[in-house]
Amino acid sequence: MVKENTFAFFLGCLMPNRYPAIEKSTKFVMEKLGYELLDMEKATCCPAPGVFRSFNKIDWMVAAARNLCIAEKLDADILTVCNGCFGTLQEVNKHLKQNEEHREIVNEKLKLLGDYEFKGAINVRHVAEVLGYEIGPWGIEDHIVRKVNVKAAIHYGCHFLKPTRIREIESSEGPTIIEDFVEILGVESVRFKEQLTCCGAGGGVKAYSGDASMTIFGEKMKNIDEVKPDIILDICPFCHLQFETGQDYLNKNKSCNYDYPVIHISQLVAYCMGMDQEFVGLQYQLMGREFIFGGEELKKEEEAT
Repeated sequence: MVKENTFAFFLGCLMPNRYPAIEKSTKFVMEKLGYELLDMEKATCCPAPGVFRSFNKIDWMVAAARNLCIAEKLDADILTVCNGCFGTLQEVNKHLKQNEEHREIVNEKLKLLGDYEFKGAINVRHVAEVLGYEIGPWGIEDHIVRKVNVKAAIHYGCHFLKPTRIREIESSEGPTIIEDFVEILGVESVRFKEQLTCCGAGGGVKAYSGDASMTIFGEKMKNIDEVKPDIILDICPFCHLQFETGQDYLNKNKSCNYDYPVIHISQLVAYCMGMDQEFVGLQYQLMGREFIFGGEELKKEEEAT
């Protein structure tokens, strides 16, 4: 049986290497909410659901299962902040629990890597789902020390909700889990055209064809720019990277003038729970470095550590 209020924290690749402030913010939020986050020593890339699975599905499952085994040894469900990591780890976890043939094949290959055996003893969670449903707007209110006053273009990304039959979070056609949660933080969600489409990064598109990726992203930014939000709010470091580097590319190559701050949900919640803006880390990002959250102080702010 897994430990209560404890997660094996799966960092993935992008967050610790490109956006450590998201990692710091996530730890700040979860620990303030009473959760313990355990380090997953020797964890690897999830691996990415689009690229790796396309080449060899069995080896993709083996690599994912090894990460799952590390969490099983910790007796803790996995917590991730990335849609791609969530997609891979949750899908492989569910599939191997249900498919005995593939479980046996994967476990045989795992023996070659060390003391690993997939048992199917844990679940995989996304921080947005934990915040949205387990904590909820009803539960976060007592923990926030300030509210912001911003309009946000919310980007769900692809793998958080799809495929719906595997994710089992809510409908991928009209989700409201993020909107409902951040409203209590003072965020107004502004709808925009084709809001639920891909940012253009996933599925190997960004790696295979930068032009195709930027065409998709350019259309996304055009639609966002029409509603003039204060920030772009995401739940995935890979989407985060696309919105950052993509704006920079469009400014330099397509005569655009974008400078929308890109904020992960963990960064937003951390700020509202008392983290100093300095530690939220926008000054280290490409876009919106001068953005100030501001907002309404609700009670004495606790010093961020």
